[in-house]
Amino acid sequence: REPGDLSDNGDRRTEGQGMVTPTEQLAREEVFGALKRNWGWMLALGIVMVALGMMGLGMVGAMTVLSVLYFGFMLLFGSGIQLVQAFQADGWSGRIWQIVIALLYLGAGIVVISDPVLASATLTLALACCFVAVGVVRIIMALRLRGGQGWVWTLIAGIAAIVLGVMILNRWPVDSLWVIGVLVSIELIFAGWSQIAIALAARKLLQADALPPAAGA
Repeated sequence: REPGDLSDNGDRRTEGQGMVTPTEQLAREEVFGALKRNWGWMLALGIVMVALGMMGLGMVGAMTVLSVLYFGFMLLFGSGIQLVQAFQADGWSGRIWQIVIALLYLGAGIVVISDPVLASATLTLALACCFVAVGVVRIIMALRLRGGQGWVWTLIAGIAAIVLGVMILNRWPVDSLWVIGVLVSIELIFAGWSQIAIALAARKLLQADALPPAAGA
């Protein structure tokens, strides 16, 4: 290589320091947008979510009750929104049905809030049945895709969902007070780690954009 030839070094520096083409830069802007400058807030949110998930695993009973109460208040909120919309939609043919649905939401919310333990048992039963149903659908899908890429993982996921559903049903209603709490806590942990990963990726891109251009570029 002749002295002063920086083509290879320039390429290495460009690759190592994260220099990208205008097209790649535009794609990154579309994905991250202003998040690159505000990544700290997402990182903090992710850490808080992971911490709450870890705390929830330590007190799953309380997490279950809190989750059920949250669900109940959301039902009440949804009922109020639908009632307001129904009374504002004068002359709408579906108005009466909207009011009926809102009243059902209202009744369900009151029942859930008044007895969250009973509500947790009901929700746990429904959740277990959903796991079994989802597992059956995944197995059928996997068998239809048999031989294709990833069909084994779909099959495994289906079997796992059925096993989980059956395990919950076998212990229902004894374990109703911890199932929802465990699932919500695990969801918080995974969601928190996802937020942390996105925030760190945005920070890395921000640092790469701040690097000076490669020599000879």
